[in-house]
Amino acid sequence: MPATERARELALTAAQAAADKKAEDIVILDVADQLVITDAFLLASAPNERQVLSIVDAIEERLVQLPEKAKPVRREGERGGRWVLLDYVDIVVHVQHTEEREFYALDRLWKDCPQIEFVDRGLPASA
Repeated sequence: MPATERARELALTAAQAAADKKAEDIVILDVADQLVITDAFLLASAPNERQVLSIVDAIEERLVQLPEKAKPVRREGERGGRWVLLDYVDIVVHVQHTEEREFYALDRLWKDCPQIEFVDRGLPASA
């Protein structure tokens, strides 16, 4: 069974918040068929710790503004700012320093899972 509409809404909203803060390589994976604990992973990266934390803050602010407010039930890794995990139950957000993203390669680990398409609204429309 694919990710729920709620999970898709949270993931796409979080992805746009990350994109607005210049996150790189944003990927949303539908892991609902593989895991029972969550429906989707959002993966995003940034070149430095300060930007990782800025992206995380933007995601939290945007999701709490939704009509059905979303707050993480768990937040890990904030102190180092190299890899922050936000667990919203329906989705799990991973914002990683570029080096951690390459090293841990979550994209490769979960490559069999379908992606949920995300298009950054801030990008100009192609001709």
